[in-house]
Amino acid sequence: MTSITRFVREFLLAVQFFTRIPVTGRLAAWVGYSPELLRASAGHFPGVGILVGLFGAAVYALFHAVLPDTTFAPLVAAAFSTAATVLLTGGFHEDGLADVADGLGGSHDKTRALEIMKDSRVGAFGAMALVLAVLCKVSLLAILGSVEGVPAGWGDWEEAPFGSWYACAALLTGHIVSRSLPLLLIYLLPHAGDTATSKSKPLADQISSGSLLVGFTWCLAALALATFVLDVMNLIVACSFAVLALLWMGRLFKRRLEGFTGDCLGATQQVCEIAFYLGLAASL
Repeated sequence: MTSITRFVREFLLAVQFFTRIPVTGRLAAWVGYSPELLRASAGHFPGVGILVGLFGAAVYALFHAVLPDTTFAPLVAAAFSTAATVLLTGGFHEDGLADVADGLGGSHDKTRALEIMKDSRVGAFGAMALVLAVLCKVSLLAILGSVEGVPAGWGDWEEAPFGSWYACAALLTGHIVSRSLPLLLIYLLPHAGDTATSKSKPLADQISSGSLLVGFTWCLAALALATFVLDVMNLIVACSFAVLALLWMGRLFKRRLEGFTGDCLGATQQVCEIAFYLGLAASL
């Protein structure tokens, strides 16, 4: 198997596993499956973020273009783009956030917290976490969609089709960065709980340095492209906020669970995404 073929197979498996994009029939048969392949596909989580971010950005731009130019247009566009990304991923990461909130909020005992996290029902802590997360994302994207000016690197144009460019670039970059940082949890922390029954069993072994390099190559390439729209210093601030969120989540999981689970990775993605938007908005 050539390196390019393996790269494509790993990417398509990540798409199949973390989105509702159909990878079926002959294509699925060609991609194949094995725990080793799924473990290697972890390096392509940021690549999946490109697809999700592009879809969310396209929906945001569409609604921003067709709605009247009013104060509430960015808010409506943000709400629909958030809904679109949830539909594309099946709420995979949001489900992880709810499970983690229920588990850590429901018990201080590690074993009991892990048991609660496995329960498919959503409790009070999970519901509150989901509502607050969606409110944060929608409101921050609405702020970013209200920015006036011209994209960085576009010269000194007096008139530029700016509109939703800033929010769209933030959406794309935020989804990629927030899927890159959780890879460090896999690399640095042990898997918590019963790996025999865990949904993230293939990730129980630490991610390889090669897969980690692939993941951050996706991320750095996206950040480089984002500089055509987003100011470099603003990006630095946004990424710093996301890294701080990662450090906080990692410390929380190490202290409370002595490791990570698949739900922890989803929760970290959500928190880092919100932190990225917050940092970008604050830097303006």
